Amino acid sequence: MSVLEMKVPSPGESITEVEIATWLVKDGDYVEKDQPIAEVDSDKATLELPAEQSGVITLKAEEGDVVQVGQVVCLIDMDAAKPAGGEAPAAEAPKQEEAPKAAQQEAPKPAAQPAPAAAATQTYATGAPSPAAKKILDEKGMDASQVSGSGRDGRVTKSDAELAAVPAQGGNPVTATGSRSSTTTKLSVLRRKIAQRLVSVKNETAMLTTFNEVDMSEIFRLRKQYKEEFAQRHGVGLGFMSFFTKAVTRALQMYPDVNASIDGDFKVNYDFCDISIAVSGPKGLMVPVLRNAENMSFASVEANIKDLAIKVRDGKITVDEMTGGTFTITNGGTFGSMLSTPIINPPQSAILGMHNIIQRPVAVDGQVVIRPMMYVAMSYDHRIIDGKESVGFLVAVKEAIDNPVGILMNGDERKGLGL
Repeated sequence: MSVLEMKVPSPGESITEVEIATWLVKDGDYVEKDQPIAEVDSDKATLELPAEQSGVITLKAEEGDVVQVGQVVCLIDMDAAKPAGGEAPAAEAPKQEEAPKAAQQEAPKPAAQPAPAAAATQTYATGAPSPAAKKILDEKGMDASQVSGSGRDGRVTKSDAELAAVPAQGGNPVTATGSRSSTTTKLSVLRRKIAQRLVSVKNETAMLTTFNEVDMSEIFRLRKQYKEEFAQRHGVGLGFMSFFTKAVTRALQMYPDVNASIDGDFKVNYDFCDISIAVSGPKGLMVPVLRNAENMSFASVEANIKDLAIKVRDGKITVDEMTGGTFTITNGGTFGSMLSTPIINPPQSAILGMHNIIQRPVAVDGQVVIRPMMYVAMSYDHRIIDGKESVGFLVAVKEAIDNPVGILMNGDERKGLGL
């Protein structure tokens, strides 16, 4: 018999273990070569594990197990014949026969013990309070019929009685009438790693946040005026992210310490702008990276963000595409956030938070006018970035968003948009 031992491949550099998130096949199934058989979580991404050969599979790990890279997680019997019509292999048949047999053996048991069953019903009648609950209700002068029991067969428990005995406003008892169930699930490796990193940022950096607001009027005008022509010419929509990415790369070149990181006792400055874009996906928040974003056009930024967002949505983003980054942009405004303090994405030193756009009255040239305004927030590591640099950086972003044609397009909006 030719049996292949399938081992966990390395998802990327520095990753030594993964978690079996979901088996996509059952023990004893026949699998085809390259068929996805499992989803595995690393601390950076969720990846599919394809079958290396065709045959009958034997699972060697359970869902939720943390396994080392190179560990055997399943066996594939390559000599096994493919079942006709896609039916389950013969190995599954005995399990189907055992169930009725077990049911026949168990069926007579309830009839053989009528006396204890009757006694139990008599002792624990539906809605009857437990001794502890009865004592509490008697002390409060309450009847058990006034209380909704959460115990077995509606039995009133001590906690039910205690809750009912607490007076609400107006002197009426408070009674829990809705569902009180809860569900416990294990956090994925990815979510646990995110949690660990976020806590470490709060504990290990001198994080501070500065705020400002931007006027989105000109960007609204440009999008309205050129959206159809831009889409026809470049095959992508003209969104907000390209304006903010261009504004950020300009500001990073003006304030290089914002585009730096700490490595022990050293500061590392980067002469390139690799911008991490926070994208929400089925597995949580991912941060794919735009490499050398300082050299990208508006159309290139939009096309790359669209491509990365689709990969995140479909679970096809790779570890390499999320590794690195010198600065992060996150947009909580897509979910309706008015204002927040984003958390730095280590080992980076700063992050820009965008928020929702609200029509607000503002003073322009001594007149009150209504403008589409957005609050922006920049969190930064004060160990490496001083207040002057952080405030100057955010003001530079504001200036570019308020006046994108003059600052980001050199005064020529059509040429700036590649039209």
